[in-house]
Amino acid sequence: MQTSFYTKFRLFQPQEESAGLPASQQGAYEWRDVLAKFSLLFFGIVLWYKGSIYFGYGLLILAWILDGGLLRPRQIIKEPLVLAILFFCAVLALGILWSDYPESRRIRWNKYVLLPVFIPYLSLLNKERLSWAIGGLVIGYSVVLSMGIYYRFLLGEQGVPILKMKYLHFSMMLGIGVILISYLAATSSNKKMRGLLWGFAVFLLFMQFNQDGRGPLLATVPALILLLLILYKAHIKKLLGIITAIIIVIGAFAYNSNNFHERISQFQGNIELIQQENYGTSVGYRFALWDVGLHAITQRPWFGYGTGTSASTFEQIAKTYKGGRYKSLGNYQKNMQYHNDLIQMGVYLGALGLLAYILLLWGWFQTLRAHRLTTLGTALVCFVFLAGLTDVIFIYSQIPSLLLVITAIAIFWNEVGPRNNNI
Repeated sequence: MQTSFYTKFRLFQPQEESAGLPASQQGAYEWRDVLAKFSLLFFGIVLWYKGSIYFGYGLLILAWILDGGLLRPRQIIKEPLVLAILFFCAVLALGILWSDYPESRRIRWNKYVLLPVFIPYLSLLNKERLSWAIGGLVIGYSVVLSMGIYYRFLLGEQGVPILKMKYLHFSMMLGIGVILISYLAATSSNKKMRGLLWGFAVFLLFMQFNQDGRGPLLATVPALILLLLILYKAHIKKLLGIITAIIIVIGAFAYNSNNFHERISQFQGNIELIQQENYGTSVGYRFALWDVGLHAITQRPWFGYGTGTSASTFEQIAKTYKGGRYKSLGNYQKNMQYHNDLIQMGVYLGALGLLAYILLLWGWFQTLRAHRLTTLGTALVCFVFLAGLTDVIFIYSQIPSLLLVITAIAIFWNEVGPRNNNI
């Protein structure tokens, strides 16, 4: 009989019974447990705030160390996602050796190395602490969502300016929420709860249509449809009904969304300007970045230009590539990223970087699959991949952190939480 995830975790979780311990040890155990619970709660709340997220990371790591996390790494290291994260970060660190850092002073790439926070977060979870982790996630998400609603419908602004969260970040957050809530709705055995969850998922999708981010929306819709296809593939009539309802909802939102119409018009106008070799627009800028980035990869296909060199590489190649038609774009925006995860990693580290990125997604899926969450894993990885075709999703520290928190909670909840119908 295969050892369950929760049983396996008892080997390296602080599950010792406090009863029967000497008073000093009992007090220490209770103190560590309180710190662990608070760190899980606190991290879920502050992961949205750029200034305080690092305090959340620090507190989480401190709680993990005091909880004895460094003494029991073997079981969690076996998780495919953990191995993939460690390999991904090791490759990025290795790439510093042939990069222009610190001369470039552009260190946004270092947000990639925050991914290992998954290790202490998952290690700290146990049955008693799970509710604290869920509470932090729900509180944080709800507060940010409420702020986004306020800014959008009362002030007419995009994203959440007070948190310095741009519309792209906020739209990605909404898309992840749509996928997760839809999954919970489809697998819930409570009819009333199922209706409430579907209603909430539709509202999140409505909010996403009222943001300017095209890329996250185009990632959400296919991932959502894929999720529904997998969930209801054995129930054709129900599947057709739900897909029809989704298409009607999406059509209605698209038809009534001024933001959606404006972005479509802008896209058409941008394409016309590209044909006139004018790349000083949102789409034109992305097209130029992708063109230069792909050419850069062909010049150094194996190991790239080094970690953190996206700006310097663009500036260097744009001067001569295709007669220098893109060189003026250096003043359009700060060339911090290529708006494409694959191109970004290819420029940084060539084939080695692409391998690390692919293994990261593969490890993510394999971990969720190993814990009987294949459907959710497929949808989330699909969203990450599609969103990464138009943006560098791992640069946004909130988004990877959100995904990792959801992953950790999901695999633990699937073992110790109330049983739902596994579809």
